[in-house]
Amino acid sequence: MKFVLLIGDAAVGKMTVGQHLEKITKLKLFHNHMTIEPVIEIFGKYNATVIRKWRNVVFEEYSKTDNYGLIFTFMWDFDLSADWEYVQYMTEVFEKENGTVYYVELDAPLEVRLCRNKTENRLKHKASKRDLTNSEAMLLHDSVVRRCISRENEVPYKNYLRINNTNLSPDQVAAIIKNHFNL
Repeated sequence: MKFVLLIGDAAVGKMTVGQHLEKITKLKLFHNHMTIEPVIEIFGKYNATVIRKWRNVVFEEYSKTDNYGLIFTFMWDFDLSADWEYVQYMTEVFEKENGTVYYVELDAPLEVRLCRNKTENRLKHKASKRDLTNSEAMLLHDSVVRRCISRENEVPYKNYLRINNTNLSPDQVAAIIKNHFNL
């Protein structure tokens, strides 16, 4: 079992790269908004507890299957101990079942992410981002209060790859990931 954790700041392209990686491998994509959007629709607001429990069930059950692997997208705030603990939890779930975990960090500057925040693909799959004024305000706010870009040598895991995808297409990034980790 392979588990690819795509991390990076808001609108850096995690889901889109995950979609392209899914097309060229046997990995299945489980992007973070696959739990966020239904919870918002049902509860009328973001409910972190329900989202986390739902994700955990998927991770724990999927890790026990004989499927090739899973891609998950995650905004890891490197200043939050809870996020470090959650990454460790996901790692342990898959390693416990003899899986291999791959950590891929995507990085692009704020100006690029503000443009990507408006893409058709993002808006199609993330209903909560369709109010562009609110979505942009959240992106700008998060860029000040959350540190979703690691420092050099901060990620302690083997199988780590950082890609600045500013000038790369999602296809190119997916190919880099696939080839680097032999997926």
